[in-house]
Amino acid sequence: MNLLTLGLADVRHRKLANTLHLLLLTLGVAIITALLLIGTEIGGRLARDADGVDLVIGAKGSPLQLILSTVYHLDIPTGNIPLAEADRWAHNSMVAKAIPLSLGDNTRGFRIVGTTPDLVANYHAQFAAGRLWQKPMEAVIGAEVAKAGLRLDAPFVGVHGLGAGGHAHGDHPYQVVGVLAPTGTVLDRLILTSLDSVWEIHATHHRHALKAPASTPDAAGNGAVGAADHDDDPDEDHDEEQSGYDASREITALLVQYRSPLAAVSLPRMINLQSNLQAAVPAFETARLLQLLGLGFDTLRALAVILILTAALSVFIALYNAMETRQYDLAVLRCLGAPKSRVVAILWIQAMLLSVAGTLLGLLLGHAAVEVIAHFAGAAKGVSLTGITVLGSELPILLLPLAVGTAASLLPALRAYRADLAVVLSRA
Repeated sequence: MNLLTLGLADVRHRKLANTLHLLLLTLGVAIITALLLIGTEIGGRLARDADGVDLVIGAKGSPLQLILSTVYHLDIPTGNIPLAEADRWAHNSMVAKAIPLSLGDNTRGFRIVGTTPDLVANYHAQFAAGRLWQKPMEAVIGAEVAKAGLRLDAPFVGVHGLGAGGHAHGDHPYQVVGVLAPTGTVLDRLILTSLDSVWEIHATHHRHALKAPASTPDAAGNGAVGAADHDDDPDEDHDEEQSGYDASREITALLVQYRSPLAAVSLPRMINLQSNLQAAVPAFETARLLQLLGLGFDTLRALAVILILTAALSVFIALYNAMETRQYDLAVLRCLGAPKSRVVAILWIQAMLLSVAGTLLGLLLGHAAVEVIAHFAGAAKGVSLTGITVLGSELPILLLPLAVGTAASLLPALRAYRADLAVVLSRA
């Protein structure tokens, strides 16, 4: 009978206690694995979504809200800004590229974004089918939008606001002319069109329905649109529609890419001090967001560490008690010629069996939990998660069985190694 067989026999002999030890270790490893996957994927997704965007220029308000609404499309905008003012900063010598955004409508929960082809190029997106828009009321959809049911050449109607229940612009239908291939970025869940499309749709709507300032969106984001308020002069509206990028128009925000590192130091300060606009830095606001999320992650990590330490302690107690009840058996083994090292190895193997099983089950449970979260909540919140990915940072977790098993078996093994055979057998 080899050492592994002896170890397995002892584990099976104490099923209830060993199941408890296994469960504690499994839960601890599962929590750490799930947090590692979620944290890595969220951080990576945020970095990809903000790629190529050094600065966001928008209306005054919360800088974090401005970033969430225009870069990650997870919040309502802080308001609109005059196109003329945005254009002034877009042509600043410290700006290499400026991408305008106009928000305000959605369809099936996917945001319709008025912009320029530069936004598609910024994320290096390729077309799975169709082409880029060439005139107003043509739209290009992301991969996730296509999965939701929109197809190439299909017409659809935008709904006013960024939430459900808004007014449908039935008299201004869009047509899908292009479908983007998956990019793994926010572009996958957006509907892109020209700025002229957004302005054309909201010219009539704002003239009759939105007399309040455009910079005061309601709770559903129904006031945050990329179109300026219009008066009741139909000739003036007609002239503006024909003029394209008229200076009286408004947009929601401007995504800026610096021309040089020096711009990062001076441009945001210049905008905040010399204009009525707000300049927010995605890198800084994303770090703040991750720091806020990190508070919850740290708490869960602490819980996972406590569970693992508890599991190690329980395995230690189990081995120590097992040694107390099996001193005679171990003494007999030594009398039969088994060296001390063999007895120590039996105890170590028992601890390793539990630790290895708990670690492997924990890894599987952690990945499965993330996959379940991704299926039920990830897409709804605009965050793509997957439990199928295996991260390189998970490899240190595989060393956990060795550490836990060795630590738990150390004292019992040492006591078994030093046991006096004569005393043990005399007590039997």
